[in-house]
Amino acid sequence: MELNGLRVSRETQERLQHFATLFQKWAKTINLVAPSTLDALWRRHIADSSQIFQIYPQPVTWVDLGSGGGFPGVITAIFLAELQAGWVHLVESNHKKAAFLRTALRETDARGSVHASRIEDAYSEIGDCDAISARALADLDGLIGYSAPWMLEKENCRSFFHKGRDYLREIAEARGRWQFDLVEHKSAVEQESMILEISNLRRLV
Repeated sequence: MELNGLRVSRETQERLQHFATLFQKWAKTINLVAPSTLDALWRRHIADSSQIFQIYPQPVTWVDLGSGGGFPGVITAIFLAELQAGWVHLVESNHKKAAFLRTALRETDARGSVHASRIEDAYSEIGDCDAISARALADLDGLIGYSAPWMLEKENCRSFFHKGRDYLREIAEARGRWQFDLVEHKSAVEQESMILEISNLRRLV
């Protein structure tokens, strides 16, 4: 099996397929993603989320903010299972979604845990991390604000954020409050989308 041109092992493929089955079952009663995107689950959500690990395939400690239906946090945790190292802390304040995430992690034997708390309270609960991810959560300025407790505390901590066609405006607005290094990774799934890699964060105001 291949995702975005990357060969996926049989074990990881089985975990991803089991996750997809669980997701479709739970999505009948919980609004995990926009209903209009359910039919494109593999491309719009699973393949798209897998790009995070493909960009940064390191056995490190992640924090996934606003994990929702598990994208990209559970997908990263599934890939880490193959490395038998690294961990994903999934932050999701909605208790029904948090219950789904715990089930998904347990049944796929993925390397992660769920924190059913507000993002603003999560740093004191989790502590330091090496990498941060978020998808469909907030504009870039807001995402950097959420991730700042981790990124300002630990040198070399970096963030990976999925962004759509309006990403240049969001970058310009964020630079009004923050100084940071930026790498733009063109999405292999959505033509006009990017994954923004943020590092060396400093607060301007």
